[in-house]
Amino acid sequence: MSNEQEQPNYEKLEIWREGMALTREIYRLTKGFPKEEQFGITSQLRRAALSVPLNIAEGQGRGSQADFRRFLLITMGSLNETLSLLTISQELKLFHEDELKILRPRTLTLMRRVKALITKL
Repeated sequence: MSNEQEQPNYEKLEIWREGMALTREIYRLTKGFPKEEQFGITSQLRRAALSVPLNIAEGQGRGSQADFRRFLLITMGSLNETLSLLTISQELKLFHEDELKILRPRTLTLMRRVKALITKL
């Protein structure tokens, strides 16, 4: 069996790959957050970002368009949560505003792509 045949279908989705990249960026960014935020914003932001590719994978793996659509709607909620937490974190000066100038458009683009797929389903 070739590696292509072993690859789960969700890994072929661009939105899943973008969600993974966003999650990696969030983890990189939050490494520099203050220790007192470890169980606050750091944890919440990481969980919100991590839920993006996880919900895409789980929804796609359910095998029905209705389930996939439902999980994509959950993904949209996680992306909105991620965006809000990034804004709050920047307002609290937990990172430089240049980071938000990169992560905000990236998050918004992913939101548009997920929404387009929801509409298509």
